[in-house]
Amino acid sequence: MTTLVPSAGDPILEKRKEPENRESEGSRKKKKRQVSTPRPACSWVHFSREFIKEYSASHPGSSGLKAATKAASDAWKLMSPDEKAKYTTRAREVWNKYLSTSPARSPKPRRQAKLVTRCSPGRLLNVLQRLTPEQKASVKSMGFGSILGLRCRTLRRSLCLWLLERFNTMRRSLEICGERIPLTPLDVELVMGLAASGKDVVASGPDDLILELRQKYNATNRGISVRLLEEQLAAPDAGEDFKRSFVLYVLGTLLCPTARLDVSPTFLHFLTNMDVIHQYNWGKFLLDRLVREVARYRQGKQLAVGGCLLFLQLFYYECVAVRGLHELDSVSFPCLYSWGEEEISEREKQEKELGGYGSGEVVCKERGLGMGILGYKSRVEITPIRVIAPQFEDCPAQQQEEQLENVPVNDKEGTIVICGEIEVTDSVRGPCRNVEYGCTELVNYVTRNDHEEACTYAPCACPLKNCDFVGSSGQLSQHFTSKHWDSGRRFQYDCPLRVSLGQNDTHLVLQSENDGVLFLLNKGTETIGHSLVITCICPSSLNEQFLYDLVSERGSSSLKLKSYAQNYPGSVEGFPSMDFLLVPFAYQSSCGQLDLEVCIWSSDDSSAE
Repeated sequence: MTTLVPSAGDPILEKRKEPENRESEGSRKKKKRQVSTPRPACSWVHFSREFIKEYSASHPGSSGLKAATKAASDAWKLMSPDEKAKYTTRAREVWNKYLSTSPARSPKPRRQAKLVTRCSPGRLLNVLQRLTPEQKASVKSMGFGSILGLRCRTLRRSLCLWLLERFNTMRRSLEICGERIPLTPLDVELVMGLAASGKDVVASGPDDLILELRQKYNATNRGISVRLLEEQLAAPDAGEDFKRSFVLYVLGTLLCPTARLDVSPTFLHFLTNMDVIHQYNWGKFLLDRLVREVARYRQGKQLAVGGCLLFLQLFYYECVAVRGLHELDSVSFPCLYSWGEEEISEREKQEKELGGYGSGEVVCKERGLGMGILGYKSRVEITPIRVIAPQFEDCPAQQQEEQLENVPVNDKEGTIVICGEIEVTDSVRGPCRNVEYGCTELVNYVTRNDHEEACTYAPCACPLKNCDFVGSSGQLSQHFTSKHWDSGRRFQYDCPLRVSLGQNDTHLVLQSENDGVLFLLNKGTETIGHSLVITCICPSSLNEQFLYDLVSERGSSSLKLKSYAQNYPGSVEGFPSMDFLLVPFAYQSSCGQLDLEVCIWSSDDSSAE
């Protein structure tokens, strides 16, 4: 019998070798993975290894590894932090060695296939359609009348994702079509119709002042139920309760939604007095919250994107033209009125035909958007044009009409065209909104927004609980010195100060002995430790900045942060997007106390090392 021996070039032999080669390659990959250094164990693993070894030796009749692991778990739960320190130190040493020897891994870029947001114009539109004439009048009296002109129901999520990738939260600008377009509160006023001047909206204060409101709205730690607000808005009432519920609903579903489905209960702080709602700077508040929510989303602190994404969408539609300049439509303010479902669908169709988002031409200058106060001047050249008429402070409706009738109509430089018929000149002056806090300036309408945004008399809230004082930074300093002299720590610039924060302390007020300026040392709780940051309690528009050092020590180890204190007009809500020091729990004492060294440098000292 003859035996066939395949030759070297036999195709059958080659096919047999292919799976063998695949197996050998796979085995090499497995070996390569096994050779790589494993991630170091945590403190619990170091403890359990020793415990299980001793337990097995002293309990030969035990049921095996499962019983030993259970005993190790029970023993670990009963150990004090000092007893665990031995294993924590060992795990940290192994981890540091691992980090120093292993090659650095480049972080993978975050990708998100779809947008998750609580901004829901369609839900709000359903409620608006059921409002009675009396309720609509109440809405207009609060300065939210432009919201009644909402026409679109859905967000274009693909566009919003595209805009979020190009939203610079540090510069507060959109970087699209090769240009950087800044965003200002005035743009919010022109797009959404909300006032971009007035008092700062401070969403913080003593908890006891809103205790009854929290109970009334069944507010939990998660927030206020949107469905509960919808039920309350379905009633025909148009009084104070309706106004408060409406503002909460609008903020939670359109203007300032958070990552959660419920409405933030911190909004109740500025809704205690509904008679002053129309005096707030809602444009600045909307933009600040949008920047904050997008920053938290990028930091990985939340999966959903908060803030008013509809503003970004409409701002893009108005600032980027998909047709030539000669085909631009007339400008209508607020822009919210111009965009319904049909207009948006037609615009999206044009975007696709042109090649996608960002293929159009930036027309900010022609539209008067994205340029701050300069936008007003450029609008004079556009006809026809419709602009919301200005509101005069402390002036009856009849007197407002008389003032407008007496204003001459011409084309002088520096005027603003209102509804294509009326002009407001620089001669129309009025007091600053911060007059009750000490500002004596008389400003005209054209430069009023700029003045009030930079006004040093902007209100600041007392950071202590159970105190509802609001005043300028100077008034707040005097108030704190006279009323709460024993509630904080006094310090001197350029001198280190030792402070301690208890386990339940969330902040500590620091007051300068040199000029009385107040600072707030904030402590937040994260997964692995405490986040610490210092803010200066003053108007956010103030240019003066203070450099500070923050040090935490434990034995021979120390953590240090050198940064500038961000200006903030009160207690910090949640945790802002700024530099902070993350201190592990191991740096606390056995009683949970955290010892720190703080040094705040005077603003004119540029030699701080």
